[in-house]
Amino acid sequence: MGVFLRKQLRCLIFTGMTMLVAGIMTFINVTNVSAIEIQEVTSPGGIKALLVEDYSVPIISMSFSFKGGASQDKKGKEGTLRLTGALLDEGAGELDSKAFQARMEELGVELGFSASRDNFSANIRTLRSERESAFDLLKLALTKPRFDTDAIERMRDAIRMGIERGRTNPNSIASRAMREAVFKNHPYARNTSGNEESIGDISRSDIITMHKGILTRQALTVGVVGAISAEELITALDRIFGELPDTGAIHDVEEVAPSLGEKISINMQVPQAVVSLVYPGLKRSDPDFFAAHLMNHILGGGTFSSRLYQEVREKRGLAYSVASWISTYDHTAYLTASTSTRADNLDQTLSIIQAEIAKVAVEGVSEAELEAARKYVTGAYAINNLDTSTKISRVLVALQTQNLGIDYINTREAQIAAVTLDDVNRVARNLLSTEPTVVIVGPVDE
Repeated sequence: MGVFLRKQLRCLIFTGMTMLVAGIMTFINVTNVSAIEIQEVTSPGGIKALLVEDYSVPIISMSFSFKGGASQDKKGKEGTLRLTGALLDEGAGELDSKAFQARMEELGVELGFSASRDNFSANIRTLRSERESAFDLLKLALTKPRFDTDAIERMRDAIRMGIERGRTNPNSIASRAMREAVFKNHPYARNTSGNEESIGDISRSDIITMHKGILTRQALTVGVVGAISAEELITALDRIFGELPDTGAIHDVEEVAPSLGEKISINMQVPQAVVSLVYPGLKRSDPDFFAAHLMNHILGGGTFSSRLYQEVREKRGLAYSVASWISTYDHTAYLTASTSTRADNLDQTLSIIQAEIAKVAVEGVSEAELEAARKYVTGAYAINNLDTSTKISRVLVALQTQNLGIDYINTREAQIAAVTLDDVNRVARNLLSTEPTVVIVGPVDE
């Protein structure tokens, strides 16, 4: 059985066992958000975590993150962290890949690793009755990965296949072109999975160096939800993470402002052209972030209610979907508006999107639009972020990595309510009056 198929099967088995209790937990979390009590715990070894105890189901979900993501990949070795993460559950200690996977299935453990541009993250979900064995297995993966040659080549091939698929996908091509245009030589311009050449040049030594440099206690943030007490978690933290090195080798990443004002056209004979427009954004730490968030919801983040959706799809039927979003990273932020449309409708669609964005920049939005956006953004948070234990554990990590504060879930509504119409329209002028970078992939004139 292929390794990815085996992992998917294990996930389905675990999901099947917990579907009923997850449904119960969804009801509890969404309907009683104010009752979520977050505790901060610290182990004797100095490892901190945020905890939400919940014994309504016998499940423990733990999320954790290490500072320093794919931006730590060396130039020419892009994809190193992505490959490293793919190998952590492919054998550790005395367990080779098959034995490790079999042990996970035996315990009913769900475990996954991922590399973003700024962080290396993981999630583990286990039944309470298997927690000690599950935590021991996690510790083994983190501290004693085997990085066997056959596993390296298998995961390398799997990543390479994904890269090759992306070469024929218009959305992937547009995304890559956008990053390269907007971030130039900055690490954010690189693909987190690397490219065909770089993924082939990564050695076992590169993987070991990346593992030692990133997975450290200093860079660690932990969030836990479920059937575990503070006392039990305190013991578990040192048990899982205590043998990781104190510090690693994370290099500084420079701040970067998006480079805007370019037009990139990539000729590709496909029936649906992809067009993306990039504007400045605001980082999560910016005092005006919620004003930008609400403005974007009105512009293109609100799906059926957004201005772009109404103008492009509802009134003219030019695209199935159109949206805008704000991407925030540790060292930059930007706003993107994007859609796919029939090639012969490309010019008209692009003109409508640019006209509507210019209208928001010059005229602003209305009080009625702001109030509707405020209600939606306030109410949707629990549904989108607090409806499962895994999502809550990820939120607990985000509260720490983004310095939002332990009381953020309870204060968020007040922060949104404090945003005024003048705030939103001021931010709209500042962000949307800039000449964007435009990326088009489709049948274009040479």
